[in-house]
Amino acid sequence: MNMPGIGNRESGIGLHRIAAALLVACATLGGCSILGGSSEPMTIYAPDPRIPADPAWPEATWQLSISRPEAAHMVDGARIVVRPSPGELQVYKGAAWARTPSEQLLDTVLRTLEDSHKIAAVARQGSGIAADYKLEMDLRRYEADYAGNAVPAATIEVNAKLLHAADQNVVASRTFLHAVPAAGTDTALVAQAFGQALAAIAHDIAGWTLASGDASERSGARADRH
Repeated sequence: MNMPGIGNRESGIGLHRIAAALLVACATLGGCSILGGSSEPMTIYAPDPRIPADPAWPEATWQLSISRPEAAHMVDGARIVVRPSPGELQVYKGAAWARTPSEQLLDTVLRTLEDSHKIAAVARQGSGIAADYKLEMDLRRYEADYAGNAVPAATIEVNAKLLHAADQNVVASRTFLHAVPAAGTDTALVAQAFGQALAAIAHDIAGWTLASGDASERSGARADRH
């Protein structure tokens, strides 16, 4: 199977994982074949933003686990979704993600918090750390939306909830939305816009998580004093 566009950054991602994800997408959406016979040339895109910490973010002495984001199958597929008009969804021909949108979101938020050095410890849910808080995310949109314009905007919408790990009570909840217009209609330019939107939304979620946990800790300390 010929998959041009896979660079060194994707070398750690098994080709069998990409092929399996594409097989699911093709079986669901139709219009392509990756087993036997001819297959459409596929370019693999892998947004990989690196986000500097905001000096205004508070220091967290607590530990955090992050659950894998929930997402509808169409939102979280291997193919890059485009909304040419309201109520219509398609996928870009000959293009796919190296990682699903939910994996991109999880990895980027996790790495942003890790690299910020603003938190005692952060890890994926199930890693075994004794987490004080848990971050849950619902990935609602991850699509190139034309919205009546000449070029699409990479649109990402996420609802995030911060919970106490011990009792699962919700500490804070917020919906984040970023739409970054692409520099053109070419798929590569759209993928670049997704990288920018992913960076912006991960930055906001990371900062909000730290601030919300800090507010919860301060509120708990005041309650203990009384």
